[in-house]
Amino acid sequence: MKKIFVLTGEPSGDKLAYTVISKLKKSNSDVEYLSVGGTHLNSLGIKSIYDLKEITYIGFTSVLLNIFKIKKKINETVDKIIEFKPDILFSVDSPDFTLRVTEKVKKINPNIKTIHFVAPQIWVWRENRVKKLKNFLDHVLLLFPFEKKYFDRENIKSTFTGHPLLENTTRSKIDITKIIKNHKKIISIFPGSRHSEVDILMPILIDFVKMMNKKHKDIFYVFHSTTEFNKSIQSRLLKEGFINCGSISDEKIKSEIIKCSIFAIAKSGTISLEICNAKVPSIIIYKMNLINYLIVKMLVKVKFANIINIAADEEIIPELIQSKCNSKNIYNKIESFFINKQSIKDQIDKTEKIIKNFKTNKSSEIIASVLTSSL
Repeated sequence: MKKIFVLTGEPSGDKLAYTVISKLKKSNSDVEYLSVGGTHLNSLGIKSIYDLKEITYIGFTSVLLNIFKIKKKINETVDKIIEFKPDILFSVDSPDFTLRVTEKVKKINPNIKTIHFVAPQIWVWRENRVKKLKNFLDHVLLLFPFEKKYFDRENIKSTFTGHPLLENTTRSKIDITKIIKNHKKIISIFPGSRHSEVDILMPILIDFVKMMNKKHKDIFYVFHSTTEFNKSIQSRLLKEGFINCGSISDEKIKSEIIKCSIFAIAKSGTISLEICNAKVPSIIIYKMNLINYLIVKMLVKVKFANIINIAADEEIIPELIQSKCNSKNIYNKIESFFINKQSIKDQIDKTEKIIKNFKTNKSSEIIASVLTSSL
């Protein structure tokens, strides 16, 4: 029996890995799996060697504060992979963790094929990383077509797969009227999947809802959360006495809620693509501590935080980053969209054109095929 070790570093990577491995399990049942994964991979019956939240850190300062713990976790993960003796080490996203593990594994056992999905964002910063990757990666699977040129230059085998979360999916039969009563309009809110994101953004978002409630009585606010933070977000909302807010973590319900939303407020990240794919207008928010922000500001070489805006080289989706990320600005941006309906249409039309270039509609199948051919 062949073996695959699936290596993720945070909930979004766990979700991406799930879309691929679920396809692979259907077409090739004769594979044994082990992982560093979360609830999604676990739902496929794939054991994780430890809880994913043990390695989910964010920002430069938190990494520095936990440097010895992270090194220990990297070494522990390497030991478990070597002990498992997989045919393929399939790493997904979170390059600061997954690629450090992969590099060490490849040095110890060069016979293990290393396939990485979601290339490091070298087009944002640290472009020279590509030269190093060729020493330990056998194949890189790319979300975006413009990434390929960077890997071709270094003769690294790469395949543009498109984004699995943009694949055409059948409409769910979930009836959300049982969750959202009285046919209220829905605004979806995504406060992040890491402690630091949730801690920083929730107070801002709570103040925003208070401002909206003074004027709008027909809107229900759905906070999309991970299983880890769902209860804490619910308790925060209950503490505020909100009767028009809820928090959900079930992926099928979340997907249906997005499709039925009139607007979305999203932390910068992968979720923005899902929102655009559902043809829902949105704004992007993000805030980090000042030290992290200053470091990032010095290193990045792109004007925007969101991939849609980066690809278009214009701010199609408004970005409220750092000092601009406050409840008043969020409120004003949404009010301006509500007043100017044409701006909503313009955003959806423009994002559709960008998203079209990111799609293959067979992303999971392409990745599963690469993995199968490597076994």
